[in-house]
Amino acid sequence: MISATLTAEPADTDRLAPGAPALEIVVPVYNEQSVLERSIRRLHEFLGANMPFAWRIVIADNASTDATLAIARALAHELSDTEVLHLGAKGRGRALRAAWSGSDAEVLCYMDVDLSTDLRALLPLVSGLISGHSDVAIGTRLAHGARVVRGRKRELISRTYNRLLRVVLGARFSDAQCGFKAIRADAAQRLLPAVRDDGWFFDTELLILAQRQGLRIHEVAVDWVDDPDSRVDVLRTAIDDLRGVARIRLQGPIARFLLIGVISTIAYAALYLLLRGPLGPGAANALALALTAVANTQANRRFTFGVRGRAGLLRQQAAGALVYLLALGLTSGALDVLRDLDPQPARTLEVGVLLLAGTFATATRYVALRTWVFARAARPKLRPIPD
Repeated sequence: MISATLTAEPADTDRLAPGAPALEIVVPVYNEQSVLERSIRRLHEFLGANMPFAWRIVIADNASTDATLAIARALAHELSDTEVLHLGAKGRGRALRAAWSGSDAEVLCYMDVDLSTDLRALLPLVSGLISGHSDVAIGTRLAHGARVVRGRKRELISRTYNRLLRVVLGARFSDAQCGFKAIRADAAQRLLPAVRDDGWFFDTELLILAQRQGLRIHEVAVDWVDDPDSRVDVLRTAIDDLRGVARIRLQGPIARFLLIGVISTIAYAALYLLLRGPLGPGAANALALALTAVANTQANRRFTFGVRGRAGLLRQQAAGALVYLLALGLTSGALDVLRDLDPQPARTLEVGVLLLAGTFATATRYVALRTWVFARAARPKLRPIPD
């Protein structure tokens, strides 16, 4: 038995397979003694008959208080390529983080123990990841071609939640909650340190981070039958998910960009007022804008778009300078219009007009930084998995 550690909580792993497989399937469980053996045997039989890649099953026990762990260990002893990971605390996200962080497989997958998703969707789910075509793959019950059997209440909750993700977080994937997902190991190692949730919101947070980093998310329409004996507390899960959505919304790139923009605006206004006397309005505007533009581009490079290192720095600052020229044109034009209307405007009115023009320039700056200046640098480069 090999011991590992997860946030000061012990995790025990029974390692049986000697080689590194292409695919690892994690099945998180908590007090699932009634269904565990039947589901794992069914999954093992399916993989043996249908999966062309080397694979491993990991049963991740989340501090079960019934016979789940004992059953899991008995299955691991009997079935080939089957292992057990035991954690001392609950949380599906916690189990996946522990299993994926310690895995040597090339592609990491997980599915719910009830096997509500038809297993025939597994090969389409992971094939694109193994070939290097995609970085993340999800089963979706909401795409065209999916066949779903579940009650109206859960259908409404699922559709409402995923609509909320699209409106609030700009999600471009259709189904965040389906317990049938896969990810390349190199993408997982990139994303896991940034995922804070250890519960049911883990999936959503992982997908949002993957989307924001430009990873390729592949969707597979699945056949899915609701488990009437599901132990999920729908109300509590919904509340936790809403908290997670609010947290990510407040810490997203737009929020960071706006914070940097507010700080830059205050610095710009202070510099303008300081330089206005000796240099005049035109030169003061140009110099104050230039100084804050350099700092703004550098701050957004690191904190908004997550670009590190010196690679591409000069090119990005040069592109930022072009964005600066646009802002200079807008603010200088606003000053000219103001002087035509009032040759000697009050300083407060002058600054107010500049800030109003700067607000439009800020929106333009965000679009330019996101789609042009840092578009290539923010996208991770992931290598195809070798055969």
